[in-house]
Amino acid sequence: MSTFIRKFLYVSLLVLFPLQAAFPSENTEMPWAIGGTGGAYLLVEPGELVVEVFKRDLNLRGSRGTNLRAILAGPDREIVEEVTIPSTGGATGDPRGDLQSNVLTAQVDRPGIYALNITTRGDRHGLNIEWAIRTNAEAWVIETSRGHRDERHREPIVLTDARRSADVVFLPRAGDFEIEVEGLPADTESLRLFDETGTQVAEIDPSAEQGMSIREYMRMPVPDKPESSARLTVEADQSRGDKPWRLHVPQAQALLEIDGLTRWEGGDLYRDHCVWTPEPESWFPWLEHRWLITPYQRTVYSPPGDQERLAFTVHNNAPESRTIELELAFPGRPWPAELSEQNVTLDAGQSTEIEVTFEAPANGEERVCYVRATPAAAPEVSTYATLTARGGDSPVGKPIELPLVIEPYAHENRQFGYLPEYAVNNELYFDLENRPFVVEGATLHREADGEWVSTNLKDAVVRTVPDVGAGSWRANGSKVAFDSDNNVYLIGRSGRTAALLRSTDGGETFTAYVIPGREDEGRAWDFEQFSGHNIPEGPPPVVRLTRTHRDTEHRLRWRSTNDLDLFVAEKTENGDIEFNEPLRLTDVALGSSMHSGIPSMVVSQGSRVHVVWGEATDPDASLDEIPGVPAYVATYDRETESLGEPVFMSYGPPPNDGHNTPSITIDSEGYLRVVVGTHGAPFQYLRSLEPNDAYSGWTEETRTSGDDLRQTYVGLVTDADDGLHLVFRLWRSGEEHLDGELWAALAYQRKLPGKDWEEARLLVAPPLPEYSIYYHRLTVDRNGHLFLSYDYWSTMWFYRNDQRGPVAAGSGRPGRGWGRAVLTSPDGGDQWMLW
Repeated sequence: MSTFIRKFLYVSLLVLFPLQAAFPSENTEMPWAIGGTGGAYLLVEPGELVVEVFKRDLNLRGSRGTNLRAILAGPDREIVEEVTIPSTGGATGDPRGDLQSNVLTAQVDRPGIYALNITTRGDRHGLNIEWAIRTNAEAWVIETSRGHRDERHREPIVLTDARRSADVVFLPRAGDFEIEVEGLPADTESLRLFDETGTQVAEIDPSAEQGMSIREYMRMPVPDKPESSARLTVEADQSRGDKPWRLHVPQAQALLEIDGLTRWEGGDLYRDHCVWTPEPESWFPWLEHRWLITPYQRTVYSPPGDQERLAFTVHNNAPESRTIELELAFPGRPWPAELSEQNVTLDAGQSTEIEVTFEAPANGEERVCYVRATPAAAPEVSTYATLTARGGDSPVGKPIELPLVIEPYAHENRQFGYLPEYAVNNELYFDLENRPFVVEGATLHREADGEWVSTNLKDAVVRTVPDVGAGSWRANGSKVAFDSDNNVYLIGRSGRTAALLRSTDGGETFTAYVIPGREDEGRAWDFEQFSGHNIPEGPPPVVRLTRTHRDTEHRLRWRSTNDLDLFVAEKTENGDIEFNEPLRLTDVALGSSMHSGIPSMVVSQGSRVHVVWGEATDPDASLDEIPGVPAYVATYDRETESLGEPVFMSYGPPPNDGHNTPSITIDSEGYLRVVVGTHGAPFQYLRSLEPNDAYSGWTEETRTSGDDLRQTYVGLVTDADDGLHLVFRLWRSGEEHLDGELWAALAYQRKLPGKDWEEARLLVAPPLPEYSIYYHRLTVDRNGHLFLSYDYWSTMWFYRNDQRGPVAAGSGRPGRGWGRAVLTSPDGGDQWMLW
């Protein structure tokens, strides 16, 4: 049946039998049935697009009920329609619920690639439902992309209907790969594997055994009936990989893993992208053309009549060179706008920027154009991004209503026109002249003479002391520090060599002072940075965490032990830096939470250097014995060259959890202020009884909230008036936002001088439920203004994978986040605005 006839019949049936709200589908069968979450990408031509979503509750676990949320977004990720298919009720072990469905429609004016996002309430891995779609799109593929797990990423395909056969159509790895299938019916026939020509290349005979490795990874219940399993290894063949293969499963009840599709190795072309289809005729080359043009949408505010330039990125995700044709289109009458390029040729994996030059519209007016990208070798896979130009002042820089609610696919730019012209890919630090600095990998961005300039550290490090032959330096971490002479400091690395990088000319050139020792071991670093009132007279003290043990048991996955050493450096007579021998603070330190919060482990005043840390404890001890991570503080005195004994501060629950890093700051009078971190519990706060003194006693620890706040990731600074400011992740549920589901906000508290901690205020709310993280970093400038850098990260792989993203933190793989933004408060936390 032709695509035109199939579309005509489907739309005609919907006209005769319209599907409005979710309803029982007693007379309708799913076209196929799978578990998990994720969604689909649809290649769409002009006309009416219809997507019917089917869902059935399996009642395998839990009794909350599993609502399915389906979001249909256009090529520019403008939300077209959203529907919810509710739970049919039922407790664990009850029979499957009735089949339900709902329909999303769109009037398509121009061809492009649409996204269908599927999530489920309280079930981020999609264990409790089966679902399917039926659509009149020209072509489509499924991406199985659940919520993350704190372990190796895998996306097993779950087939849930043994009454019928099923196909899994996928791009095979060119190297050797294994197909592993569990949970097959005991009486199933052989599985068959076909290559891109339709030729059968293997017949896979099941064995009468109940495989467990996939089920254990999925944490799925084990049925009490016989099952069979199947396994096949396919030898390497470098000639394959650009056309899909097909695995035929005669009875579609199975848990399926295929190397290169559901689990990956470093050399895989499309790592972390489980893209496939159950219908061979629906396949189109989506993976090769993913992120063809991004960002999907850009909104810009400009003074009327100004000539503006806005960049978009064209990307070739294919394993060979491709030429991409480019053109501008307009929804109505064309207006003055031009493209910098009409086509670009890109090598495999290469990206390039193109520019749209345009004239800003009149005040209060809006103009729209579309930047279309079309691969010359595959003109049917054409899509576009949208540019929205508005004349007048931007909302950026004006106080915003809190919380800033991120909507699905509508982040800070779409809502506010947020387009900073300076680097915001990490947090900001300010020198003694209050000039901002941001370090990102091998690049230091800084403001000089009123303009932002960038320094390549690979070229800027002009000397290494001692000369160990190291080169190609980059920052190890994102902190930037300054001493009382306004010298600039970074922790740097070149291969396995670590050094303190110092610049005496404002960041133009650097000298690397090597910090020797333990180069072949796992190390993490921190050093003193400005947190409100600390300005080291010499180089900032450095701490090194060297891992000596890491637990592999799942319940102890956040437990490691580390040697914690303090390095104190002094300036020599010739102007260089010389490190003292490292000082061992403990050999059972936990790791430090440097990706979120970035707590301050070190603060100093005068000759005294104060360090805080958390320790690992006996994992078999009861919570009555050890209720949390014990936090300690110790002081080193430069004058006497003496290190004091550790002082116990408080427990941060739960124990043996590296999230629970304490943070220390100092106020204008010299009093030490410590917040003890937790993982999902109220933070603990303490203050020294004497200025600049960790050994004359501390106030009794108090919670930062009388409520049972589920706080995680301490971000702490002190303002010019000695107010304490705290930013953290906060779990919420049972509220109007996201229909009462569980979600994680970015939240804020403060403690003004002489007053108690105020109630938590929400700064940012997420677009999706379940787990979120913001990779937040709170800093303060020399005037006491607050700066909060964050990057929203959803547990949902489908949402993250859709954004190639400017941020390559952590794993360094695409889709890490949707791009950093900076909120600032110039009035001590009363009002916040985008910076």
